[in-house]
Amino acid sequence: MKTFITGATGFVGRALAARTAPFEALHFGDPDWDERLAAADLRGATIYHLAARVHEARATPAQFEADNVAKTVALAKAAAAAGARRLVFLSTIKVTGEETVTRPFTAQDEQRPRGPYAQSKWQAEQALAATAGLEWSIVRSPLVYGPGVGGNLRELMGLADSPWPLPFACTRNRRSFVHVDDLARLLVECASQPAAAKATFVAAHAEPLSTARVLTEIRRALSRQPRLFCVPSQALEVAAAIAGLGERMRRLTRSLEVDASATSAALGWSAQVGFEQAVGEMVRAYRQASR
Repeated sequence: MKTFITGATGFVGRALAARTAPFEALHFGDPDWDERLAAADLRGATIYHLAARVHEARATPAQFEADNVAKTVALAKAAAAAGARRLVFLSTIKVTGEETVTRPFTAQDEQRPRGPYAQSKWQAEQALAATAGLEWSIVRSPLVYGPGVGGNLRELMGLADSPWPLPFACTRNRRSFVHVDDLARLLVECASQPAAAKATFVAAHAEPLSTARVLTEIRRALSRQPRLFCVPSQALEVAAAIAGLGERMRRLTRSLEVDASATSAALGWSAQVGFEQAVGEMVRAYRQASR
């Protein structure tokens, strides 16, 4: 069975590549990506589409549209025309919204994407579903943890690695995460199981985490004391908004919880690697990178 991966060198892509070798990489970040796509033999192939422009403060909506929507449309049309077996698309839980209040998000919830990244991923999902002759599967993921993680978790590890007390002791939000290996395993299940055809799933570990818990576990792995003190979340958000950092603070104070029980029921998948197990791996990789 032929396998193609876009984004194979990324954080999730590397974990997926280890499970699907041998595979062929489609480099959607190269200037000649369209020529490479046209030359690829997609007949009967399983295609994993992970490549995307992610959160970038300086990126324009047009850049998100070009990288996350237009390239997905081109791949979907090429896959359908060639008779590919299935296209598995990695999306984001943010197409459903930025935060949860009364209950966790599921795959059946109404979509309320905010910002150009989430909006572009939702448009890409819609384009896949509208492509005639294409068998697809979509996975919406929350924040992914594991060794070598970047982005927000990498920044949080840097913050935890400071000697300063941090004002999150009474932050009792609920954020869902998934380990990179668990997510890669779900993507493979979506490629292989008949129940995943033309269906959307969410991924998450069953245990949500608060910012206080995350910082405590990271500092423990760094051999530091937690050193957290209590400032009400509303006060933190007001102060951050004055400093122009309101959105970043809300990621630390508010909830974004995901219920993946329907994924488990449909595919028999469940996340196995919890944060306590993963934090040691992340900290070791963080220290190696820092050196």
